[in-house]
Amino acid sequence: MGAKTKTEQSDEAQGLRLVRAFLLLPPDKRAEVIAFVEELVRAHGRPEEGTEVSPR
Repeated sequence: MGAKTKTEQSDEAQGLRLVRAFLLLPPDKRAEVIAFVEELVRAHGRPEEGTEVSPR
């Protein structure tokens, strides 16, 4: 496999920062974040089963 591009490394680092921040939240705030994300998914429609959402 080839080396990751700078953009891929940056996206991965940002994702890890988001996960760490989420895990540091108290449980009630985590529930708020989950509810917010679920609402965003509903608002934007779910892809058909078996397909993946492209980040771009």
